[in-house]
Amino acid sequence: MAEMNRKYRIDTEENRAFLKELTEDLLSFGHRFPSPEGAAYYLGDDGTPWTDRPRETFVTCRMAHSYSIGSFLGHPGSEALIDDALKGIRGVLKDTEHGGWYPGVNADGTPLPNKLCYAHAFVILAACSALIAGRDGAQELLEDALEAYDRFFWNEEEGMAYDTWNTEFTILDDYRGLNANMHTVEAFLAAADCAGREEYRVRAGRIIDRVLGWASANNWRIPEHFSKDWVPDLDCNKDRPADPFKPYGATPGHGLEWSRLITQWAVSTYPEDEAKRAPYIDAAQNLFDRAVEDAWDADGAPGIVYTTDWEGKPVVHDRMHWVLAEGINTAATLYRVTGDEKYAGQYAQFMEYLDAKVVDHVNGSWFHQMDRENHVIGTVWPGKNDLYHALQATLIPYYRPGISIALAVKEDAR
Repeated sequence: MAEMNRKYRIDTEENRAFLKELTEDLLSFGHRFPSPEGAAYYLGDDGTPWTDRPRETFVTCRMAHSYSIGSFLGHPGSEALIDDALKGIRGVLKDTEHGGWYPGVNADGTPLPNKLCYAHAFVILAACSALIAGRDGAQELLEDALEAYDRFFWNEEEGMAYDTWNTEFTILDDYRGLNANMHTVEAFLAAADCAGREEYRVRAGRIIDRVLGWASANNWRIPEHFSKDWVPDLDCNKDRPADPFKPYGATPGHGLEWSRLITQWAVSTYPEDEAKRAPYIDAAQNLFDRAVEDAWDADGAPGIVYTTDWEGKPVVHDRMHWVLAEGINTAATLYRVTGDEKYAGQYAQFMEYLDAKVVDHVNGSWFHQMDRENHVIGTVWPGKNDLYHALQATLIPYYRPGISIALAVKEDAR
């Protein structure tokens, strides 16, 4: 049994081999995403496209990012798949009349309403990854994406991003949210790393400082939803607690994800200054520890619950694959940066659970949603639309923690 456990322990050959196998499985699983216009079809349980569903911008961008990484790893067909996704991002998903990007298009090609910060952050990420993959048009796409983001979503005075406009960019919704700002941090770090735009690393730090203020005042459970004046709305969606983008309460998976992004920002911003880096690493550890204490194995079965109330009691007991992916990423990242063996131990627990419950060993990819007994369900995330979280979780544990994963993989491949 001890020998078997090596498969789950960081820095063993067995664990490296396990992750490499998962990486290839994920990249192979996603090959059928492109629609004729390039926008990503939603993939079903066995990777078959669900052509009757909307083709969403954030999914298409995630595919461009994922296959950019695939191209650095030498995965066959990656370059063509990046170009398919870019065709969709530059084409049917782009609003040539009002600017920016639609959230997606329906099966009949009509655009989905509104303009979302969340989607625009992923356009930046996709463009950055495609840029370092050397794809035609990526530089122009990045310039367009940054210009649209800066014009419509970034609030320089507040150091935070708006969330939602109407389609015409004439009416700004009063809602403010941290999910879009979290992916903005990811995108801004990519812009700094992949395009040398260091002003975006500074902006990422401004967002992080505000988030840490709210988190530290709330026992390291991060408020997710806010008024237009950035007053936390702790009861938002209490009647719809399992909302896929605006769930009620604390989202431990976001605590894990913020922990990793904060660590990446701190290591990249203060590479030689441990004193300045230390408060951010401490905060990242507090976020990770709170999420794991509240949500891991919290209800008598393994897994990380989706949401908790503000006292840390589980509300939605479902397990989402992206939450586990971020747990894997962050445990490994904190182990790399702090050397604390407890993170290596948590990583091994996450790995064992991944192999036993979350990897679909029959059809490929990872089950996206399971109930509290770890039975596969699809009430929030049916099918398997997303490679991005899972793919990154097979790579981040073995790459430099202070650099965006696409560039880290490319530099290592050199």
